[in-house]
Formats: sequence, C-alpha cells, structure tokens
Amino acid sequence: MNVEHVDIAVVGAGPAGLKAAQIAARAGARVALIDDNPRPGGQIWRQGPTLAPSAQLHQWLDETRAHANLIVMNGTKVAAAPEHNRLLLERDGAPLTLAYSKLILATGARERLLPFDGWTLPGVTGAGGLQALVKGGMPVRGERIVVAGSGPLLLAAADTARRHGAHVVAVVEQASLARVGRFVASLSLTTGKLAQAVRLGIACYRTGSVVVRAHGNARVEAVTIRARGREATLEADRVACGYGLVPNVTLALALGCSIDERDGAIHVDDSQRTSQEHVFAAGECTGIGGMELASVEGAIAAHAALGTAADARLVRERDRWRAFAWRVAHAFELGPDARALPSPDTVLCRCEDVSIADVAAHANWRDAKLQTRCGMGPCQGRICGEAAAIYFGWPRTAARPPFTPVRIDTLIAARESTETPVS
Repeated sequence: MNVEHVDIAVVGAGPAGLKAAQIAARAGARVALIDDNPRPGGQIWRQGPTLAPSAQLHQWLDETRAHANLIVMNGTKVAAAPEHNRLLLERDGAPLTLAYSKLILATGARERLLPFDGWTLPGVTGAGGLQALVKGGMPVRGERIVVAGSGPLLLAAADTARRHGAHVVAVVEQASLARVGRFVASLSLTTGKLAQAVRLGIACYRTGSVVVRAHGNARVEAVTIRARGREATLEADRVACGYGLVPNVTLALALGCSIDERDGAIHVDDSQRTSQEHVFAAGECTGIGGMELASVEGAIAAHAALGTAADARLVRERDRWRAFAWRVAHAFELGPDARALPSPDTVLCRCEDVSIADVAAHANWRDAKLQTRCGMGPCQGRICGEAAAIYFGWPRTAARPPFTPVRIDTLIAARESTETPVS
C-alpha cells in the first residue's frame, strides 16, 4: 500500500483547516490537507454547480496555488488511525497510508437532529442539510419551506433557500423571545455579526416554538408547530429542522484525545494542543463558535505545530470570538419543549428503523445497541446517539473504525497494515 509522508497533516478543509494549512505551507512545511468533500471550503464555504467560490475561499485558492509543498486531498475519507502518527485514507477509491509528524484536527461539526413524528418523510432534512443541498444545486424555486430548530443557522439556511427562489413560510425557533432579544442586543459588541443579522432578517420568525409533527403521504405536505401549548399547522413542501451543531470528534476519540464532557468538544490548551502529543485541534470540533473563531484557532494551531509563537493579536481575536460563542450557546440552549420525547412509535434510529419506545426500554446506550441494533448502521450512532444523549442523558460514545463507509479494499489494507481487524 502507498505511504505518503508529510510534516503536518490537516484533517478538514473548512475555515480552520484552510487557515492552518495556508500558514504551515507558507512556512515551508510539507502539508497534506484532507477533506471528504469534492472541493475545499467545508460547510460554510461549500461550492456547487450554481455556486462559485466565496471571496474568502477564492483568495485562499489564489494564495496557496503556488505552494507545491501543499497537497490538497479532496474527496478523501479518513477510515482509521491504525498506528501512531499514521492515518488510513481512502482516496479516489484506493487505500493510502498518510504518515505525519504533526496532526491538526479541523473536523468541524455536524448538525444535531432531534426526531419528531413524520421526520422520516421525504422532504424533511436538517436546516444545515437543506443549505448544503441548495448550495450543491438542488432546485427549490417556488417551494414552500419551513425552517425550524434552534440557532443562527436557521436564518442562514432560510436566506439561502430564499435567494434560490423558495418561499420561506416560517422560521421556527425554540428559544424564547426574551433570550433571542437579549442575544440580538448583544450583537452590538460584534458589529459585523449585527450587520449579518439585519441582512438575514426573516419576517416570519417565530420564537418559543417547536415542530411536533410532519404530515404527508409520499412526501411532506404540512407541518404542525407548538407554541405555548397551542398548535398550528402550516402547509409546506419541505421542512428543514436542526437544533444547533455538535462537534465532530470521532477521529479525536480514536486518537485518545480528551473530550470536554459539557459540550462534547475536543479539549485544547491555549496553543490549541490536545491531550495527545503532536496532535492539535481547531475550529468547531473544539467548540461551536463560527467561522471567525475557527479561522483564528486554525492560525494558532498552525503556529504551535510549527513550533513558533502565535501573535498576541491572534490570541485577542480568539478571546473575542470565544465570548461571542458563549453568548450564542447561552441564548439558544435547548429548552424543555425541544428536549421533550416525541411519541413512542417515532423512529429514533433511521439506519436500523428503531423506535423511541424500543430504545427507552433499555437502561443505557450499550444495552440498547445490543438489543435493538440502534446506532449500528452506516452513521454509527452519530444521529441517534446525540438524540439519546438529549432524551435519556446517556453519554456519547465513540464510533468504531472504519469511521465512514469505505471499500472492502481499504478494510483489507487496514488489516494488513496492523495485522488486526479494524472492525
């Protein structure tokens, strides 16, 4: 099997990974930037057939094009971490071992999806999922869309859909009007975010409300929302519902990095070092904070990996955006209505078709998996495991390698490289 050797490997090509790779490559290090998307940019700067690169991404592409020491591995999956300072990758359908001296995790976050009656109907997605699909070229012109859940991502998703011709029927936010109002008032501390909020403003914004049911036969046709004990049904062609973001820490857990029990994020020190030697982390995987915080953390992580001190200005910027992240987390903390269990027959695990009632009958996540196969499908519990943590208070568990579906050739290569099965 081919082995590629680099000084610094960066996993994730969002704002944090792009900044880290840029600084490390500029310093002369041999850098590999690994991402499973077909183009760099992550979720925030996702490109598509009808969507040109953003100004920030275009600038990054221009500035890094001349660096022959930067290897950009798009469409590449991290399958396992079989040995010390090595990653097993699948690139262009073939296995590849990447040997590195330093590793920067910029694995971002995924959307938190909480089940509700009818959430398995075609036309129901996450809020971020809708945004990604639209950016990827999915047509929504003329469709009636309800965006629901919690957090600033709802407005961004609604704005993306609206700019592509959709009719946004409502944006349904679980946080109370008082919390949202205080958060908006606090945006005066970050004037750029205040301008962004004004630009994304949606007239049909409903606070203190949650989706409780999606209706339809072949696909979603309407959605019922509940606010202060009263229900209302809205006609809709699509429902996009997501309750914030969750740090992506699968690879970090496999490497033995310490995880913060409060928010499930990778624990790092002031230099973005993890608990594992030669492993650093930056961006949403260290705590949800937005692209500005991710970018500055990526810069600090790159300097630490290079063995150079970060500029004091970077540290001040990080502190500023961390304060903003705290305000977001406090304002949009899930309330009791969002945490309420849906009906017992609602599907919790979509991969294995396991209901809330089937899972609730067990005392812990391990027993539920053994008895119902909940969490043992292709997503390896990333969706239902997070929902179980919210509903039942069960600790989040690590996924086993392979971390993502890969070809059998890659699994065979992993076994041969370690002489033990990876799964």
